[in-house]
Amino acid sequence: MPTIEVEREDFEALLGLDLPRSVEELDDMLAYVKGEVKLFDEQEVHIEVKDSNRADLWSVEGLARALRGFLNLEKGLKNYSVAGSSGVEIHVDSRLENIRPYIGCAIIKDIEFTDVMIRGAMRLQDKLDQTYGRNRRRTSIGLYDFDLISPPLHYSVAKPKQVSFVPLGFSVKMTLEEILEKHPKGIEYGHIVHPHAVWPLLTDSKDNVLSFPPIINSDDLGRITENAHNVLIEVTGTSHETVLNTLNMMVTSLADRGGKIFTTQVNYPYKERKNAVTPQLETKTMRIDLAEMNQLFGFKLTLKEVAELLGKARYGIAKTQKKGVIVRIPCHRIDVMHPVDIAEDIAIAYGYNKIKPRWQRLPTTGGISSHAQFCDIVREIMVGLGFQEILTFTMTHPEILQTKMNRKREKVVEISNPKMVTFTCLRNWLLPSLMEFLSHNTHVEYPQKIFEVGYVVVFDGEAETKTRDVTKLACVTTHPNANFTEMKSCLEALLLNMGLKQWNIRETTHPSFISGRTAKISSRNREVGILGEVHPQVLNNFKLKNPASAFEIDLKKIT
Repeated sequence: MPTIEVEREDFEALLGLDLPRSVEELDDMLAYVKGEVKLFDEQEVHIEVKDSNRADLWSVEGLARALRGFLNLEKGLKNYSVAGSSGVEIHVDSRLENIRPYIGCAIIKDIEFTDVMIRGAMRLQDKLDQTYGRNRRRTSIGLYDFDLISPPLHYSVAKPKQVSFVPLGFSVKMTLEEILEKHPKGIEYGHIVHPHAVWPLLTDSKDNVLSFPPIINSDDLGRITENAHNVLIEVTGTSHETVLNTLNMMVTSLADRGGKIFTTQVNYPYKERKNAVTPQLETKTMRIDLAEMNQLFGFKLTLKEVAELLGKARYGIAKTQKKGVIVRIPCHRIDVMHPVDIAEDIAIAYGYNKIKPRWQRLPTTGGISSHAQFCDIVREIMVGLGFQEILTFTMTHPEILQTKMNRKREKVVEISNPKMVTFTCLRNWLLPSLMEFLSHNTHVEYPQKIFEVGYVVVFDGEAETKTRDVTKLACVTTHPNANFTEMKSCLEALLLNMGLKQWNIRETTHPSFISGRTAKISSRNREVGILGEVHPQVLNNFKLKNPASAFEIDLKKIT
């Protein structure tokens, strides 16, 4: 969850009242924005915002804007009007279409920066870059002293060694390639542009470099100081909607500081993207139905009460209807996607503590499935026969499933992007997992008798995923005298206790077992498993020195 660091005096000035002097009281106030105090002293307050969708709350300006409504200091939609057009144009190079195609810009004029404001803007920029911007891959933000820039701007490309400039925080010129190799931001974000032959570059009409998006600004134009009064905000990215949303959040934040908003025109060369005027601060509307809202709340509100609560939550009302309200949604509320989102804000404005709790009216009857109960019975019987239950991973490796089990390679369900070399596929039978378990326990005294009831994954062409989970039982006993007869007696005892009378075994061959000491298990004229003494080669592959006998059966087929 994002944590917002705010200066206490600055927060109080924006809010228009003094903050409570106790953490408990401040937490009660911040509950309106799902916030919680993490640090509280005379200079700073650190607030963790529990709602990670409310990017508009990730700045002191956004927190103050929302709280002023909930605290009845200011009601209704806060309009952000455009003072006019700046006349600035941004020309986009067609070669950016498959690299980083979109850009949005705005000019904020007549703003009086302080050191606190600059640090706050940088924190918001960083949080938006890291979260909503997906670590700058989807969007990244740049702020510049507009008075040092000569429009129009050119959002173009350059080869890695073609252009050099002084990156922010450095004092020497570096090529784009050198920035990726030596600058901390280049090292951190260079992977975004590195696959391309040419890289994005933002320049003005005099070829002065503003930035190397999404890596770093220039040190001369891209450094905001207290001497700056007119600021260019630029957002580049791979999603046009995300670029515009990010720009709106930065613009409204600085507008809350008294800045005047001026638009720019972005000239796109792409066939499917028309020229755009940015920022786009228009509100959108959404209809909410009163009956649906009351059903969600669990209590009844009138249209008048809903309208009042919408004002506290900083929404506007476009029209009041007989059975509902058409709500105007602020341009910075990118999280509102459904009437339920508005309903939540109404409930918050109403006050969660005022809502009377009630017991759940819907029945939530649950229980163990018959198959799960059957598997539990199998486990109890195996424990009663002297076996110890183990639990192994469903994921394994073909070498364990096949090579070490003396079997030929066969088709198994493999993982396309395994994170570990030992877990690259899903097992299609249990016995290899038990043999591997025994190989790690050669230091334990013998006899060792283990079993597992677990899932294996087999191919099924009729299933939606082309695979099917099968519940199996496998057990192994290993000691100097382990043999076929011992394991056959265990199988008989198991099936007898399960009440299964119609079953038989017939001699068969299997590469994992000794020829002549292997049998297939059948029930109701279908094969359900395998029984036998483990082949010496298999024992050798798993570095086991004692004989072993085992069986494995499909529990689905005998229920």
